[in-house]
Amino acid sequence: MSTLATTIEAILYLKGQPLDIARLAELARCDREDIEEGLIELMDEYAHRDGALEIVETVDGYCLQLKERYRFLVDLLIPIDLGVGALRTLAAIALKGPISQTDLVELRGSGVYQHVPELVAQGFVRKRRQAEGRSSLVQVTDKFYQHFEIDQLPQLRPKGSTASPAADIDPEDEPEIEPEPEVEEAS
Repeated sequence: MSTLATTIEAILYLKGQPLDIARLAELARCDREDIEEGLIELMDEYAHRDGALEIVETVDGYCLQLKERYRFLVDLLIPIDLGVGALRTLAAIALKGPISQTDLVELRGSGVYQHVPELVAQGFVRKRRQAEGRSSLVQVTDKFYQHFEIDQLPQLRPKGSTASPAADIDPEDEPEIEPEPEVEEAS
C-alpha cells in the first residue's frame, strides 16, 4: 500500500468521522486527484482483507468503520452508561433537534444541564453556540444513529394535529386497483 493510502487510513482512523475529499486533501497536504487515487487504493485493500473494518463512502464523505457483522460487539464491549433521564433527554434531542438548550430545559426540566454534558462526552450529542442569543443548539451526532442503528427519525406532527399520516398521500398518486374478474361457478 502506498504512503498516501496509509496516510488517508491514519486520518480516517484518527478523525473518527466521515471526511469529504477536500478535507482529506487538506489534512494530507496534497491535491484532490491524489486523494481520489489513494482512496481507491485503500478501499481496494480493505475490500480484499478479511478484517473487521471497511472504508465506506457516506453522504458526508469517506469513513473507516466497523463492518456491520461486528456491530454487536460495540454494545457488548462498550455499553452506554446513561441513566433513564439522560436517555429521555437524548430521545427529546433526537426527535426535536436541533433544539436550543433553553427549549430543551423547558421540555425536560433542569436535569438537562447534567444530561447534555454527559451526552456530549459520550459522543451522542453535539452542542454549538448560536450566532444570536445565549442558548446553545444541541443535536444528535452520527454516533447516535450508528449506535442505535437508526437510519432516519420519523417526522413529528405538530401538537394538536389530527391528520393521520395517510392524509398526506395524494389520492392521485395511489395506484388504481383493478377489480378481479368474476369467475362463474360450475354447476
